[in-house]
Amino acid sequence: MKLLKLLLACAGAAALLSLACGKLGTNAPASNTAANANANASRASANASNSSDKAEPATGVEKVKPAPGTGNVQGKVLYNGKPVPNIDVKLCEKFNQFFGGCSGKSYAAKSDADGDYVITNVPPATYEGLTVRVFDTNGYVFATTGLGGLTTPKYEVTADQTLFVRTTHLFKSDLKVLNPKAGSKVSGQGLELKWQEYPEAAYYKLSLYPTTPTVTSPYIGQRVEETTFAADKPLPKGEYRIEIEAYNDDDQKLAECADDIKFTVTDGS
Repeated sequence: MKLLKLLLACAGAAALLSLACGKLGTNAPASNTAANANANASRASANASNSSDKAEPATGVEKVKPAPGTGNVQGKVLYNGKPVPNIDVKLCEKFNQFFGGCSGKSYAAKSDADGDYVITNVPPATYEGLTVRVFDTNGYVFATTGLGGLTTPKYEVTADQTLFVRTTHLFKSDLKVLNPKAGSKVSGQGLELKWQEYPEAAYYKLSLYPTTPTVTSPYIGQRVEETTFAADKPLPKGEYRIEIEAYNDDDQKLAECADDIKFTVTDGS
């Protein structure tokens, strides 16, 4: 998966769904290895972008009563609006989205046939992260909060109560880029980008990120309705990383391309 724009413990509906920033058509096998294999580079499913560092509260019907003196954490996992069963979810005592991920004590559960999960018998405390595995890959997603998604929300577990967290929307990283090829050298004039149509995608977002900080890209978050895009603005010379994301009609992110697709513009301005 990509830069923590990048990285998806999603405690909320993915408002920015960009894994951070955590990656993940419905026809793709669950074992797709294109999904981020590096948990330390997982994307944050930036479900909330408010100024509070606490997980936005959610409501629901309690599935299991907490054991006396402990609390439960309950939520749901969806992909393309549909429940996803058998997904690993982990509540982390400590969490760092950039280095090490989940640490300290952790408490785990799996989603059921309805996409619901309940982490039971959790000691009352404030927990720093909630991670959701991206199908059966080594990638995971988590929520971010605050300006630019630079912090993760806290989860306050209270004795004899269930903490409801917002729905996690998974996405995949198996969208295929056809042009330009990884490692290719291209002209900065008249570049045409192409990718495979993604199942149930309503539109795409295209970004070309320069690897050199002094270079400015004219294409960041460009909405595209088709599977091709003719660049009508010249690209400055330098190396770029392609990011293409697929979204459904509900503006939920379905997929993105792998994060290692880079090309070089040899004759730009």
